Amino acid sequence: MKSTLVRQDSDRLADIVVRGMQEKKAADIVVLNLKDLKNAVADYFVICSASSDTQIDAIARSVEEEVEKLTGQSPWQTEGRMHREWVLLDYVDVVVHVFLRDRRQFYALEELWGDAEISYITEETAAV
Repeated sequence: MKSTLVRQDSDRLADIVVRGMQEKKAADIVVLNLKDLKNAVADYFVICSASSDTQIDAIARSVEEEVEKLTGQSPWQTEGRMHREWVLLDYVDVVVHVFLRDRRQFYALEELWGDAEISYITEETAAV
């Protein structure tokens, strides 16, 4: 089991990611808490939708900038920047997914991790 400090760090990182998404008006932000799931690949998946490939890029950059500014971290790995339909930013404990709406529906990550605790982020719940 991970230490409390690591858990607090991943909690904070997930909150910072949400803030970065909101800066660029990401839609349908969802946080999947995977901490209590056996064999989970991360503590959190943070997922959002974008209305265009330009917005996908803007959201991904905003997340990277917020995380860098507040934690000094850069993603361990990034995927999808060339195709701009689904950008993945891997911070190890927190994995960020920025989708075009139709791609998000196609991959349905929320359904794949149906046992996860799911938080739907709204303007009111977004205070960090």
